[in-house]
Amino acid sequence: MTDTRTYWVQTLDQIARPVLEAAASNQLPQVMKRYTDSLVSPLEAFARSFAGIAPWLELEEVPAAEAALQAEYREMAQQALAYLSDPANDQRYFFTNEPGVSDQALVDAAFLAHGLLRAKTQITEKLPQIVKDQLIQALKSSRNIVHHNNNWILFSAMVEAGLDVLGSDFDPMRIDYGIQLINRWYKGDGIYGDGEEFANDYYNSFVIQPFLVDLIKRYPIIVTNAKIYDKELPELVMKRATRFAQYQELLINCDGTYPVYGRSMCYRFGCFQHLAQACLEDFLPAEVTPAQVRSGLTAVIRKVMSAKSNFDDRGFLTVGVFGAQPDMGEPYINVGSCYLALQVMLPLGIPADQAFWQAPEEDWSAKKIWSGQLTHRDHAYHEFPGL
Repeated sequence: MTDTRTYWVQTLDQIARPVLEAAASNQLPQVMKRYTDSLVSPLEAFARSFAGIAPWLELEEVPAAEAALQAEYREMAQQALAYLSDPANDQRYFFTNEPGVSDQALVDAAFLAHGLLRAKTQITEKLPQIVKDQLIQALKSSRNIVHHNNNWILFSAMVEAGLDVLGSDFDPMRIDYGIQLINRWYKGDGIYGDGEEFANDYYNSFVIQPFLVDLIKRYPIIVTNAKIYDKELPELVMKRATRFAQYQELLINCDGTYPVYGRSMCYRFGCFQHLAQACLEDFLPAEVTPAQVRSGLTAVIRKVMSAKSNFDDRGFLTVGVFGAQPDMGEPYINVGSCYLALQVMLPLGIPADQAFWQAPEEDWSAKKIWSGQLTHRDHAYHEFPGL
């Protein structure tokens, strides 16, 4: 629906503009100093914003009302990438864990790389070669950071994919290792462990499944001596991803609220990144329509955005779930971290004439259930026949 898409674009602009404008004018590192001592926060803010808006930047034909805004954002993104990768820039962005810089640099190097994949044609391939070379060196410098034995293995993998899309040599075994280890941590019913143990949080959506899906689509088989299971893994990953998207849709309450549990909830509606990606890449389950997801996600966005203190007086996001709630932020959370919220905007990469935007409004699962409508039951996903 046109009005709904307009609202999404306006919300994207409201959230992303302060970051993109500051980054494109080479001011973001200085601005972030007002909020935190973290030297990685400028990269956090830009990389997470870029990864979320990248599918919209990549879309070739947008409605006329969006065209000028999209062109402005493309230009800002390209200028920001030039500044943040310039080793001579006195407004530095940190990609490596040199003294005083946390390992978090690897995380946001990976989000930056994910954005480069998502906007491959309209942003990455159109960068001047000197900027590509600078980005290659910046991403390679993050290799000295040792990943943790959890979702971080996918950050190392995504950095290599970013190098590949930039036209650089890359290490495919880092990608294969990440994919294989995450697969080893699969717990069943479409959910992966965040390491050996199961963690009851949103990290399957914040990181694990969005990264895994895009990596395995680009690199379905890496090992040269592929076994049968290696060849079957891409299909299994997508079946699990479809099941997890179904689960995410069920989490949207009738009023647009959603369960707040686990860590990093200050990423706000970024917790629905996986569901948003399932719409963008067309792997929703058959029982869930694009229209009901659009309606549900719109309700979530409207609910979160109705809080009076989501933004400070400079227009930057505050730390919190519903407005400014600083005590809800973990020690690793700062203002820059919160821009993972923009991952909910992935469906703006879907053309405006597609069903996601054009189909009539439709109640999502919770509204159907709690209004007494006829609807289907949920059921577990099993990979072994007979269960």
